[in-house]
Amino acid sequence: MKPGEEREFTDLLLMLKETRGFDFTGYKRTTLTRRIGRRLEALKLRDYGEYRDYLELEPEEFGLLFDSLLINVTSFFRDAAAWQTLRETIVPALLSAKGPGRAIRVWSAGCATGEEAYSLAMVLADRLGLDAFRERVKIYATDLDEKALQVARTAVYTDRHLAEVPEATRRTYFEPVEGGFAFRRDLRRQLIFGRNDLTRDAPISRVDLLLARNTLMYFNTETQLNIVRKFHFALGNPGYLFLGKAEMLLNHGDKFEPVDLRMRLFRKVGPPVTGSRVPWPEEGTLVDPYAGDPALQSAALASGPVAQLVLDRSGNLAMVNSRAEALFNLTPSDIGRPFQDLEVSYRPAELRSVMDQVVADLRATELQDVTWRRPNTTETSSFDISVVPLVAAEGGELLGVGINFHDVTRYSRLRDELEQANRELEHAYEELQSLNEELETTNEELQSTNEELETTNEELQSTNEELETMNEELQSANDELQQINEVLNTRSAELDRANDFISSVVRSLGDAVIVVDGGLRVLVWSPGAEDLWGLRPEEAIGRQFTALDIGLPVEKVLPRLRSLIEAGLESGNGRMEGTVVDAVNRRGRTTRLGVSFSRLRAEDAPLHGVIMVMNLLPDE
Repeated sequence: MKPGEEREFTDLLLMLKETRGFDFTGYKRTTLTRRIGRRLEALKLRDYGEYRDYLELEPEEFGLLFDSLLINVTSFFRDAAAWQTLRETIVPALLSAKGPGRAIRVWSAGCATGEEAYSLAMVLADRLGLDAFRERVKIYATDLDEKALQVARTAVYTDRHLAEVPEATRRTYFEPVEGGFAFRRDLRRQLIFGRNDLTRDAPISRVDLLLARNTLMYFNTETQLNIVRKFHFALGNPGYLFLGKAEMLLNHGDKFEPVDLRMRLFRKVGPPVTGSRVPWPEEGTLVDPYAGDPALQSAALASGPVAQLVLDRSGNLAMVNSRAEALFNLTPSDIGRPFQDLEVSYRPAELRSVMDQVVADLRATELQDVTWRRPNTTETSSFDISVVPLVAAEGGELLGVGINFHDVTRYSRLRDELEQANRELEHAYEELQSLNEELETTNEELQSTNEELETTNEELQSTNEELETMNEELQSANDELQQINEVLNTRSAELDRANDFISSVVRSLGDAVIVVDGGLRVLVWSPGAEDLWGLRPEEAIGRQFTALDIGLPVEKVLPRLRSLIEAGLESGNGRMEGTVVDAVNRRGRTTRLGVSFSRLRAEDAPLHGVIMVMNLLPDE
């Protein structure tokens, strides 16, 4: 892509982000350029700048563009072998680790129209039983496309969508409705569908199984790394990750280990959960943690070495100690102000979304190594920030949120000094290793070869993801063509029935029927006329009636035709008295014909032509 095109393309993505809230900067450029190029080709536009102007003038184009970019290709039990492995290996291990009666949380990321989320619901319901499924399981399914989510919430699918679902499973979990089959309503309540942008929004936490099949392959390497970190945070321990066949975790061995690499099933790597909950004290032994001298408590908070903020349940600043006042330039007048109005809510770190997550989950969150240069100074400080919910001892009611800023600048500097010392030590080791130059050269060659192999492997993986992406695009296009073909087949059948009906009407009017327009050109030539005159419809239709070489005395019927045409709408009911003529049929025999005339009219037009109905009369 040329520099000018690159700039216009970046401006287009920025426009989509600012005006519609869709951030596609983390998606693979090759996929984006290919999909947007299709829209440019369809609209006959030359470049991205023209397309950006077109979007500003035609807002409805946004919907067509997003439908093209958000490829919703999915199906029930896609890749049957992988689902069988999930059913036989992962689900039993997961249920065994959870223990009886405990809740099971599942997240289907990039769920599209919901088929895979419902597939997982059927797998778990088969294993647990319907009653236990309703009591224990909660499936969260998210996607960026609201139209696809609406289809998923409706949960109505056609026979074509259910082709891969076994007949017995279909009878158990689906109910016939108008337009297809609906997933059972009593089980559908365990599935929650919502919009979530994997590149920007916070992940769903404490899930036991995460499905993200053929989702990562649309993002570039940096965005994939960020999303995998979120997946690792979202999963509990043990937690399992189910990816698509074109996706791998080549550089994430510290976060996930393969359970079945060929089927793209992975287990979260993390320390085992140890310890136990502190038991509730016996009745009558509860101690109020807020009892005591309020002045003493206030003095203790104010003199603490750690900068502390306390927010009430409404999100207003309730308390602040001396360290925080000096650090963030807060004053007593700031007490009672909404937290989001204060500079500290977004500097040194964005804390508003973190606070919302803490309030929602009632779980503490920590931000580590947050660097900040205070205003009007050149010194940079480092902080570990902890955001904790303040919960009442009785009832567990949320009282507020506490925010603690631990100054770890000294430790960061010590770490930097340690890294510098390590570098100096490594330099000394390099000087010592100069005695083994030949061995070092060999090791470097082997390392270079290994890096080349890893690079080749990553390139092959990237190529595989790109091919899978193109395959899904082709499948999406094929589905669209199939739907169009079904519509055309329906219309073709309707047209055939209409033609058959018109043919039967024409045959019923008389022995022969001829319809001409206002210029006396033949519009209809019935089979009876073909049998009478020996002239096929393709030889007669479109030609001047007076130019046809047939045995009909045209000079006798022509005045009536012209009179009826010239009369137009003013001729009453559009009929004219018939006449009897002697004609010669295709066998050369004289035939008496009774000819009647009627004007051909449409609802919205005055005159379209004249209908001549001819009946054979017996010879006198």
